[in-house]
Amino acid sequence: MSSMFRSLGVANYRLWFGGAMVSNVGTWMQRTAQDWIVLTKLTDHDAAAVGVTMALQFGPQLLLVPVSGLIADRFDRRRLLFVTQALMGLLALGLGLITVFGVAQLWMVYSFAFGLGVVAAIDAPARQTFVSELVGDDQLPNAVALNSASFNGARMIGPAVAGVLIALIGSGWVFLLNAGTFAATLLAIALLRTDQLRPAKRAAARRGQIRDGFRYVRGRPDILVVFAMIFLVGTFGLNFPIFTSTMASVEFGAGADAFGLLSSILAIGSVTGALLSARRDRPRLRYAVIASLGFGVTCTVAALMPNYWAFAAVLITVGLSSITLMTSANAYVQTTTSPIMRGRVMALYMAIFAGGTPIGAPLVGWVANAFGPRWALGVAAASGFAAVIVALWWMRRAKDLRVNWDRASRFNIAVRWRGDGRDVETATTEIAVVEAESQRSS
Repeated sequence: MSSMFRSLGVANYRLWFGGAMVSNVGTWMQRTAQDWIVLTKLTDHDAAAVGVTMALQFGPQLLLVPVSGLIADRFDRRRLLFVTQALMGLLALGLGLITVFGVAQLWMVYSFAFGLGVVAAIDAPARQTFVSELVGDDQLPNAVALNSASFNGARMIGPAVAGVLIALIGSGWVFLLNAGTFAATLLAIALLRTDQLRPAKRAAARRGQIRDGFRYVRGRPDILVVFAMIFLVGTFGLNFPIFTSTMASVEFGAGADAFGLLSSILAIGSVTGALLSARRDRPRLRYAVIASLGFGVTCTVAALMPNYWAFAAVLITVGLSSITLMTSANAYVQTTTSPIMRGRVMALYMAIFAGGTPIGAPLVGWVANAFGPRWALGVAAASGFAAVIVALWWMRRAKDLRVNWDRASRFNIAVRWRGDGRDVETATTEIAVVEAESQRSS
């Protein structure tokens, strides 16, 4: 099997990947339909209302971070995921029913978005770290990248299908179809071969476990830099529903099908970026820095595009750079974190990634309303450049970053620094210390 898809050689991962792919398509269909009815049916093209919906859906990631990661470290992740996926299916069913019967109001959609956000906050760290139980450590970066490819492949399919279905049968039926897709994930979880799982060591029940997670991250400046980059871009840059819906409807005067198509085109670049990441054996911080710079540049270019199709073409590069950043950051954090701490660290990662949305989405929506969608894209571009500045500042101070004129190099410029990873001896020693402290305290 090609090195790009080597994780699919593991039977359990193939099951998980297939079920997640179906469910992800439904999730993107629901997101598209939800944003569309808020923008065009329940409000008069109010981008700020879309931002509030996103804030309610992603805000619980931040509010529940003290407990969501600990739950992932303490409980059986397979059983936990079965419960969370079933609950999300029921929420999609409820949203579909109120929409089909014509009783949906804005506050109801807000309520369902918040409910989904609460469940997703518990689901996310368990789902992210469950991958390490399906494959070996040597295959984990590849599996993380393929998960991103699956998620963004669904983004390519789901919004386009949703755009057509919204026009043909209405948004309510799209929500109901999404509820049905969760059956695929539940079936995949049920069929997993438990004797082939690689369950992580569970954290013992004791006081101070939440503090341990924060203390661990505080002692890892490289992870703190990644978190800062993810916060900036996740908060102000990854508000794609606002960008694509307002550019489609306000700037170019297009309908639901064109809006859905933009999301799918964005996903073409995202899938490409994820597959390119899957080819790398080891995640490195420099890939995230380069991707952040690319995100800033491509968002700037997208904001300047004169028509729908030119804008759509540039979205491919926006998707490629953004997913390269996210995949590199995710894999870097997972593969350099102590297994016993992984759930808590990934909960912090997901909280910072999605928890900034309550701040960024309403703000970006307000910018789109007050100054136009192109200025909202300018905010996204600025977030990418700011993330690069943060990383370079740390690399300069902690890693002796140097940029010199060098005639022997390809571009006459040589960039040198003391690596972007942590040496194996240091990382192994730290893991042993953390686990020893956990055992003494239990």
